[in-house]
Amino acid sequence: MKLTGKERVLAALLGATAALAVTALILILVEATSVRLPTDTKFGIVFDAGSSHTSLFVYRWPADKENDTGVVSQALACKVEGPGISSYTSNPAQAGESLRGCLEEALAVIPEAQRPQTPLFLGATAGMRLLSQKNSSQAGDIFAAVTQVLGQAPLDFRGAELLASQDEGALGWITINYVLGLLVKYSFSGEWIRPPEGTLVGALDMGGASTQITFVPGGPVLDKSTQAAFRLYGFEHSVYTHSYLCFGRDQMLTRLLAGLLQSRQALRVRHPCYHSGYRGTVSLAPLYESPCVQATAPPGLPQSLTVEGTGNPRACVSATRGLFNFSSCEGREDCAFNGVYQPPVRGQFYAFSSFFHTFHFLNLTSRQSLATVNATVWDFCQKPWKLVEAAWPGQQPWLRDHCASGLYMLTLLLEGYGFTEETWPSIEFRKQAGGTDIGWALGYMLNLTNMIPAEVPAQWRAESYGVWVASVVFVALTLAAILAAAAAQLLWARD
Repeated sequence: MKLTGKERVLAALLGATAALAVTALILILVEATSVRLPTDTKFGIVFDAGSSHTSLFVYRWPADKENDTGVVSQALACKVEGPGISSYTSNPAQAGESLRGCLEEALAVIPEAQRPQTPLFLGATAGMRLLSQKNSSQAGDIFAAVTQVLGQAPLDFRGAELLASQDEGALGWITINYVLGLLVKYSFSGEWIRPPEGTLVGALDMGGASTQITFVPGGPVLDKSTQAAFRLYGFEHSVYTHSYLCFGRDQMLTRLLAGLLQSRQALRVRHPCYHSGYRGTVSLAPLYESPCVQATAPPGLPQSLTVEGTGNPRACVSATRGLFNFSSCEGREDCAFNGVYQPPVRGQFYAFSSFFHTFHFLNLTSRQSLATVNATVWDFCQKPWKLVEAAWPGQQPWLRDHCASGLYMLTLLLEGYGFTEETWPSIEFRKQAGGTDIGWALGYMLNLTNMIPAEVPAQWRAESYGVWVASVVFVALTLAAILAAAAAQLLWARD
């Protein structure tokens, strides 16, 4: 049907009005988005100086959203070449020099103009903790060498320090729950909402020298030395946390071998956790240098010893159980091992670091049942060494230790921490969460830069949200009124 001239004019006016209204709506949405999108990006750098290696992490976040949740992302992860800094006792300067490669990679990520405002931290954990106990002077020399190198970087260097053992577990707990967005939720009404406590995830961490467990208990923490309290986003959080020094993967292997040496009958050791057919030589002097080895070297001990594998998982479990003092917790439900207080485990857990690497190697990170996990580890331990070498070429020198690690971790999780067949599915073995490596480093940075506020400065955000909603509603109603009036005018014109 052909429109009259009057109808064409009204249709054109209607189209123009609708276009203007839509344009206004788009402008409002863009303005609202501009309030929420970053105008700049800030960076932070953390060196995680562990016992076996050092890693660098670069984090970034929108400058105008420092107090928001879940806005930090990992921009770079770099593994420093060489061992952990605690290994450089004979050449402390090399501990600092070893960090330069990753530091250069970090600087390449950060714009030059922002480098002076970029915080840089180095936190050392159980390896340096053990060295400080053994020789505080050597530990001081290493920290001085590290400080000299990092202090020369064009960054805001905040220091190199020893991380308190309880902080290591607690900060790892913050990291996981932060990147998963579980610490706080923001409602459409402009309010911060605390998620139910049952949604918070526990943390199971294992490094080379220590292991940590942290979770929200079902009741009050009776031993205050195992409690960590935070005020995050205006909400109080109280967690149980404990760090076991000398129960990390590397120190466990050292203590295990030292225990087997005490009962040796000749210049060789038959190791039940090594695969049958394995034969190797170990240097004995470093074994007894570890503060975690309480035994003294047997008299007449040679410089090296031959170790032969027997591939006996039952005997391996017996040997690893000898590393724990379970008798000190007999008759107590609130005790893990070595007389350490622990409430019953509760909720979901993320197991990371050495937990993840060991179970990932064994292909056991897909939430398999405990029966499947146990059978898989035992089957692996009973494989002849020749078959293991052929199946995983080029994975020395740690290939021989996965059997011991797997059985040790099962003993720790089940007999130590108290997980059962029913609660085992609550453990998820992960390296990352939300695209970020899991560990204490992000929580360390968040804590020291006060990126997680004690109170919620969100008033401006609620106001912006309210204005945005009102603007959208106003434009929508105006557009509807214009369309209705134009339609009525067209009908009138036809009549």
